Amino acid sequence: MVIYTAARTCYSSAHPDEIQAKGVSLEKTRLLIKKIVDSGHHSVLEHASFTFAISGMSRACSHQLVRHRMASYSQQSQRYVKPSDDSVIPPSIQENELLCKEFKSLVKEIKNLYGRLIKEGIPKEDARYILPNAAATNIVMTMNLRELMHASALRLCTKAQWEIRELFTKIKERVSQVDNFLANFLNSKCISLGYCPEEESCGRTPRKG
Repeated sequence: MVIYTAARTCYSSAHPDEIQAKGVSLEKTRLLIKKIVDSGHHSVLEHASFTFAISGMSRACSHQLVRHRMASYSQQSQRYVKPSDDSVIPPSIQENELLCKEFKSLVKEIKNLYGRLIKEGIPKEDARYILPNAAATNIVMTMNLRELMHASALRLCTKAQWEIRELFTKIKERVSQVDNFLANFLNSKCISLGYCPEEESCGRTPRKG
């Protein structure tokens, strides 16, 4: 209803509260939203937002996530919070038994050194410099629908890095539980464009030209 009210306000002499009080059917609301999305006039979509509690993602993934600047983030502090024993190990490393073992050993060694640095009086804000990108972190993210569509277009692409692609797959699943209609607008860019803008297509859609 908030998107409908915002959109109608642009072309109505009625006050926003009057538009909202009048009410409108769900079908009419969805028709208007689809028209807005199809026409590319997406600014009114910014009035709808979603908040996600994300746990156990790697610092490497969170660094990618916060590049989407049209959002609000509250991330677990490495300065005040003791690092957990959890680490994110890429599937490609997990598939190699020897390398996976070495990976885990090195991460454990790093965390042991972190503990020794703290015991020797090194401030946590300095000791954290040795913590790996694999370190697990938690973050709360609030993102409006317009930016969520944009981020999904990039991160649901098969060319996106595996972890953030998994994250946005789960984000779409969560949105669908709240509003399946809006979740249908969260797609990789090739779905929206009808063609692949990458140098090489994964095969889902052909490249333009």
